[in-house]
Amino acid sequence: MRKLLNTLHIMTQGAYLHRDGETVAVKVGSELKLRIPVHTLEGLVCWGQVSCSPPVLALCCEHGVGISFLTEQGRFLARVQGPVNGNVLLRRQQYRIADREELSLPLVRSIVTAKVANSRTVLLRAARECFEPEREAHLREVANRLSWVGIEASRSTSIEEARGHEGLAGQAYFSVFESMILGDRGAFPFGGRSRRPPLDRVNALLSFVYALLRHDIESALESTGLDPAVGFLHTDRPGRPSLALDMMEELRSALADRLVLTLINRRQVQAEGFTQQDGGGVLLEEPTRKCVVAAWQSRKQEEVEHPFLKERISLGLVPYTQALLLARHIRGGLDGYPAFLWR
Repeated sequence: MRKLLNTLHIMTQGAYLHRDGETVAVKVGSELKLRIPVHTLEGLVCWGQVSCSPPVLALCCEHGVGISFLTEQGRFLARVQGPVNGNVLLRRQQYRIADREELSLPLVRSIVTAKVANSRTVLLRAARECFEPEREAHLREVANRLSWVGIEASRSTSIEEARGHEGLAGQAYFSVFESMILGDRGAFPFGGRSRRPPLDRVNALLSFVYALLRHDIESALESTGLDPAVGFLHTDRPGRPSLALDMMEELRSALADRLVLTLINRRQVQAEGFTQQDGGGVLLEEPTRKCVVAAWQSRKQEEVEHPFLKERISLGLVPYTQALLLARHIRGGLDGYPAFLWR
């Protein structure tokens, strides 16, 4: 199994990355803040006003270290990577499957069913941690409803039908998301999912962590030779990483949503760490962003038993493992795609 390497997030505004031999050095002004060997890196993520020298770009590309550029709030801007080493035959087969619904449908069923099952697991865990009988009962009621949605999703006769079940599951799940918030509910109200911009602190956290997850999934897909832009559940659109969004559906509740709930319930983030814009959007301030990224990196070190491989792996390797399994299925080595089911 592949070793989990580091993803270096540079969030200090005005930081400059340059090459120092076989290491990546980070300077702020004239002060050297960090030097890290390139062979220990999985990727670099530059947030906001962070710049890189051409030699460090070349060093990272030579060693297969992708560099992503995001806004301060996590919106994707660009990605720099070296030559793609993926098997062209794998991508051609990926495109063939994406063009034929009868071949894509089993994949879509698997992804949607896993999303519903993982969402249900999150609700049941929250119900066990809840000390209010009414909230616990509500969470268990929706979890039971998701069981039936998952069964129907697994029987979908078309991709459009599967999308309908996925939408119903998402609505039910987020309708009780606030019931899973046990921390300062006054400071972290949640009236439903809102994006572009997020309209409350909970949505701001969700969008931010989803951006972190999307980055890791795109990197995993590219490293296994798959094309992140061509998916099965999400339709093709210029600039949209449809396959990465497909994989996010099965992983977001287990990897991202639980982290957000933990940060709020353990009071690791505070209401003062957010800013409200004139248009109503809510943004994370720099200390909160750094806290969330540190928690994300720590969570990736936690280990779980993979339900298909029956091996213990770190959560940070789950996207790469799923990308490998998907590539193996597309090549014909697996009869079906074993989506990740969280326990």
